[in-house]
Amino acid sequence: MNDLKAIAVFCASSEGNDTKIISEAETLGKTLANENITLVYGAAKIGIMGKIAQASLDNHGKVIGVIPEFLKLKEVVHLGLTELITTDNMHERKLKMHELSDGFITLPGGFGTLEELFEIITWAQLGLHQKPIGLLNINGFYNDLISMLETMVAKGLLKMANFKLLIVEDDINRLLDKMRHYKRQPVPKWLKADRT
Repeated sequence: MNDLKAIAVFCASSEGNDTKIISEAETLGKTLANENITLVYGAAKIGIMGKIAQASLDNHGKVIGVIPEFLKLKEVVHLGLTELITTDNMHERKLKMHELSDGFITLPGGFGTLEELFEIITWAQLGLHQKPIGLLNINGFYNDLISMLETMVAKGLLKMANFKLLIVEDDINRLLDKMRHYKRQPVPKWLKADRT
């Protein structure tokens, strides 16, 4: 069983127009706090990012924000976090979030959210980490994406084993349970430390 002491959450810096997404983000923040799981996220106080962070803080949770210097004004950094880490660039931000976390959850978002999800799942595919990766499919937000991934498998462009690296759920508690019981995949034999 995986010990999830800290989870990185990838989500939007805007709120969007679906109130269910906002309420589920807040519920996730509260759940992480109540289960004593540190939230690691992008440090903004606006959008879905701000909602999940504030919900965790309001329930006495530990929240670590990681943000590159150039985004501090654009994303309106949250100054009430447990810890704020500033990086030089986006790549360092993602490396730090990976380093601090035992697993990852992606909420609805835009290009940046998808980029974070696909980079972290590509790292898993390459054997650079063996941490569980969850996709919280609120209100069917990711149905079309999941269908696209299934098409990639059907066309022989994505291995089923790699598709299964992504844990998809529409319920927070079931998602966390599946992440805790996720079986780590073996690292590919062709992967050597000097090739990463």
